[in-house]
Amino acid sequence: QVQLVESGGGLVQAGGSLRLSCAASGSIFRFDAMGWYRQAPGKQRELVATITGGVITNYADSVKGRFTISRDNAKNTVFLQMISLKPEDTAVYYCYLHRPLENQDYWGQGTQVTVSS
Repeated sequence: QVQLVESGGGLVQAGGSLRLSCAASGSIFRFDAMGWYRQAPGKQRELVATITGGVITNYADSVKGRFTISRDNAKNTVFLQMISLKPEDTAVYYCYLHRPLENQDYWGQGTQVTVSS
């Protein structure tokens, strides 16, 4: 089993930046798919960014050019660097991991990001 713990959320003004971290209790395998999702009040959870194999990244159109996903395998941690934040980015951000070998999905408990205008 894997446990994911997010951190780094907070309150920032529009145009500001934050870096979210997701620490895994166990090792992150290179073939694991990991990502960040977010859910705003009254809206469905949506994909923000993913990283697969440690090299292949994908981003939602709304965050391209502003968010960067990366991971440090040695530290069992995934990051989401967010710049030029907008009020529309306000949401709870969740770390996600899919382990193909186990066919299991894991979710963190979420960290709140609030962007004021």
